[in-house]
Amino acid sequence: MLTLVTLAYLAFVGWVTLGPQPIGSGNDAWLWRLLRFFSGHELTSWLTYSRVEFLANVAMFIPIGVFFLLLFGRRLWLLGVGAGVVLTLAIEGAQLFIPGRVSDLRDIAANSLGALVGVVAALVITAPAARRLRRQRA
Repeated sequence: MLTLVTLAYLAFVGWVTLGPQPIGSGNDAWLWRLLRFFSGHELTSWLTYSRVEFLANVAMFIPIGVFFLLLFGRRLWLLGVGAGVVLTLAIEGAQLFIPGRVSDLRDIAANSLGALVGVVAALVITAPAARRLRRQRA
């Protein structure tokens, strides 16, 4: 079941990252209105399109880090991070050949950071179960 959910999420990420770019298509007016609203307030004026995009890329890859850790296991946590980095490199490489898509080093950094955060979060969440299992084996 975990494998199917992971594959479904990876398909979603592929659709989002390799499909047609929705920004600039006319469907993004709500985003620009929201950013204009936030830019008019001192506490949220730091919230720019570039920062929202970066944070969205981080957030999109957090589940990937979680899924990879759960699939590979806690001992292979570094493999989960590495797989997230390899995935983002593959996506950004593919975008070089897709009209309308832009490959960006910031996306590589954001996606990799998201995978790392996901792996660390999964390590923290699964720590109690791992401790219980170690005690049972001892």
